Amino acid sequence: MADSLPPFFSYSKFLKCTLFLTDECNLACGYCYVHKKNSTMSIGTAQKIVDFVLSNSKKDERIQFGFFGGEPLLEFDLIKGVTKLIRSHRSFRPYQTSISIATNGTILSEEVFDFFVENDITPCFSCDGPPEIHDLNRHFPDGRGSSTLVESNIKKAISLFPILPVNAVYSPSTLQFLPDVVEYLASLGIKNIALSHDISAKWTQKEVEMVPKIYDLIGRQFVDFYLHNKPRYINLIDAKIAAILRGGYTPYERCRMGRGELAFSTSGKIYPCERLAGSSNPTVHCIGDINGKTPIQRKHRPISSAAKNSECLVCGLKKYCVNWCGCSNFFATGCYNRVGPFECASEKAAITVASKVIHKMKDNSAIFSHHLDGTPLMNVIREV
Repeated sequence: MADSLPPFFSYSKFLKCTLFLTDECNLACGYCYVHKKNSTMSIGTAQKIVDFVLSNSKKDERIQFGFFGGEPLLEFDLIKGVTKLIRSHRSFRPYQTSISIATNGTILSEEVFDFFVENDITPCFSCDGPPEIHDLNRHFPDGRGSSTLVESNIKKAISLFPILPVNAVYSPSTLQFLPDVVEYLASLGIKNIALSHDISAKWTQKEVEMVPKIYDLIGRQFVDFYLHNKPRYINLIDAKIAAILRGGYTPYERCRMGRGELAFSTSGKIYPCERLAGSSNPTVHCIGDINGKTPIQRKHRPISSAAKNSECLVCGLKKYCVNWCGCSNFFATGCYNRVGPFECASEKAAITVASKVIHKMKDNSAIFSHHLDGTPLMNVIREV
C-alpha cells in the first residue's frame, strides 16, 4: 500500500457490522453464548445487508464487516460470495472498509489462507491459552481438545499475518492462570493479545478479590516485554493507557449499540451487538429485520447503555471505564446500563495497572505517543 494513501485508523467515525453466516459449529465450547441451530445465511440476505450498510454509510465513516458464527469457515463458499458482494459494491471504499473473520482455528487450509491474503481479510483466532487451559472449554462434541490443531494453525497464520489478533476467553476457573495464558500466547509469536472475560459466567466475590493481583502480574509482563524489546499489545493494558493519556474514552470509542454497531442473524434480523444476537433469548434484543417491508433506519431505536449505578455516577475513574458496554452489562445484570460487580472490579484493576505501567515506563514515555493518537498497535507493528 502506498504511503500516500489514508491510513485506516484516520477515520474517527466507525460502523461495525457483524454477519452471522451460520449458527452451526464443529466445536462444543462450554461457555459459548451462541444458540446453536441448523441455520445458514442465504446469499440473498447477505446482499441486502451489504447494500444497506454501504449505501447508508457516510463518506467519512470507516466500515468493518465481520464474519461470525457458529464457525463461519464451515461456510467457506458463502464467505467467498459475500466478500465479492462487498468488494464489488458501487459504494465500496477500499481504504475505509475492512473485512475480518472470527474463527475457532480448526478449519484452515492453504486455500483459505490464500483467500484471506488476496482479499485483505483479517482472521481473529480464539485460543484460551496452553492445552490444559484451552481444552477445558474449547473442545469437540466428543470431548477431544482442539488445542493441538489450533496451535498448529496459529503458527501458520502468523507467517502471513504478523499482527494476527488472538482472543483468549477466561472464566472463573481460569482467571488465576491469565499470566500463564499471556506467556504462552507470546511464546507462539502472537503480538496482538485480547483477554476477554466470559460474560455469561457467574462471577463471585472470590474472583472480584482475585482480579487486582492477577492483572498486576500481567502489567509486569507487559513492562518486561517492552524492556526486552519484544512489545506485545495486550488489550487489558493498552486500551487503558490510551484512555488515561487522552483523558478518557472518546465518544466513538464508547458503546454505540444499534448505531455504531449492528449484528445480522442468519435470517437477517438486526441486533445492536453480536453478543446480544447470539444470546439464548435474542428476540428481546431484536431492533429490525433486513427482510422487512418497513425501511430500516440506522437510529431506529435509541439504546442507552450509560451506566446508572449510583457508585458509577460519582466514581473518579468513570472516564476511563467501559461501564457503558451494554452487552456485558446485560449479561451481568439483565440491564443495558447497570454494571455488574466483576466488571467494576476488572475495570478498576485494569486502570490501576495501566497507571502503574505509565509510571514505570516514564523514562520511555515516547512509546506511548501512538496511544495518544489512538493507535497503540503501532508500537508492535513497527517491530515486525
